[in-house]
Amino acid sequence: MAKMKNHTITELREKLLSKELSAKEITLYYLDRIKKYDEKLNTYITVCGQDALKKAEEFDNSFEKSKRKKLGGIPISVKDVFSTKGIQTTCASRILEGYNPVYSATVIDKILDEDGIILGKTNLDEFCHGSGTTTSYYGSSRNPWDITKLPGGSSGGSSSALAADLCAGSLGTETAGSIRLPASWCGVVGLKPTYGRVSRYGVLAMGSSLDSPGPLAKSVEDAALLLNIIAGYDKHDQTSSKVEVPDYLEAVRRGNIKDLKIALPKEYLDMKLEDGVRENFLNSINILKKLGVSIEEVSLLDPKFGIAVYTVTCRSEVSSNLARYDGSRYGFEGSNNETITENYSTTRGEGLGEEAKRRVMTGTFSLSAGYSDEYFKKSEQVRQLIKEDFDDILKEYDVIIGPSTPSVALSDKDAENPLFGELADVLAEGSSLAGLPGVSIPNGLANKMPTGIQFIGRHFDEATILTLAHALEKEIGRLTLEL
Repeated sequence: MAKMKNHTITELREKLLSKELSAKEITLYYLDRIKKYDEKLNTYITVCGQDALKKAEEFDNSFEKSKRKKLGGIPISVKDVFSTKGIQTTCASRILEGYNPVYSATVIDKILDEDGIILGKTNLDEFCHGSGTTTSYYGSSRNPWDITKLPGGSSGGSSSALAADLCAGSLGTETAGSIRLPASWCGVVGLKPTYGRVSRYGVLAMGSSLDSPGPLAKSVEDAALLLNIIAGYDKHDQTSSKVEVPDYLEAVRRGNIKDLKIALPKEYLDMKLEDGVRENFLNSINILKKLGVSIEEVSLLDPKFGIAVYTVTCRSEVSSNLARYDGSRYGFEGSNNETITENYSTTRGEGLGEEAKRRVMTGTFSLSAGYSDEYFKKSEQVRQLIKEDFDDILKEYDVIIGPSTPSVALSDKDAENPLFGELADVLAEGSSLAGLPGVSIPNGLANKMPTGIQFIGRHFDEATILTLAHALEKEIGRLTLEL
């Protein structure tokens, strides 16, 4: 149905409330597109077609009661790292195939409480270990702009599905670039909130001091709306914050960016940026200046320090978090939503992929007796320096700006480099290590592939970076793909 094509959540909500469309029509539209396009794109691990249609019909039948819900009748996808009660949750790993959680993650409950419809669980790098979905047991997702390219990762399935219009919005997670990188490569909006802004309860952990659930969306307004729903303190997650949650959507719509001071780290420009990435970024800078913001170059610790710190810190936490997957619990033989039986899954050696095993071994080594001071402790000390460096800049400036990633989408061959992810995420890792919020929005095409620009803000100041991103988005327009 052409009248639904590439619509944002806010646009679909308007059509729902005016009764121009029903929730069932919208859900059928996305399910039809998944059936038509996902065989090539491989964005979904599990599709919840029957359940989604049932939820849509329930919304339509109780329209007058449910229409006030913030996400009422809107179908979204969720990365297969969120526990979903009764729906297979695999983390794209063989060791969890057939695992059906008995509870849902807090963010999933919040989506359902607002009558959101879950279309399915999207593909990712196994246990989020990667930046292109190439480590997924279910095979890599493809970039809908060019299926020979990767969509980024680890939230690659979510970003690809969104760009291909196989859902209205999606939820992902970021440890260090896993939302912003795929958002940039697929030409969508990706928001990594402040660490602790969104509950991690029910999220299968990768790096416990880094993981941040967040939205991927077709517009900045949609990202703000989804953050309104999922943000807030959770008694089940003691790392979640009690800082008051503002109305992000209202802030974006009434926001004024004039007189904002923006810092541009010269180290970002000194990096080897692809020509099109640099050109589109500089064009965006000129547009922002015309909108009344001041932009000044500053100096930041070399982003390559972030690669070293992230490599040690994340792998150390991975080795601890993956210890629970020993092949005697959680994963069971069988396919989607089959009844759990006594047949246990594979062993760790068979069930975990090569990248997962590589990270477990590296992390175990860095935490081992005689080496933890040399590697992990030193890494955490440098991490603190990175955080202080960002904080010092954000005392004088409202926002830090930079390209989202040094290049447009890369290929499977590029991903053969063991440090592929760290290099692709180099412009996001520092801010993630510091726990700061960041949003990436598309700012043009280079060689027919999307490029992205990111805005990094102070802790719990998502409103400012969203407002600034929205102002730029209004000037350059949303990026949409015709499939």
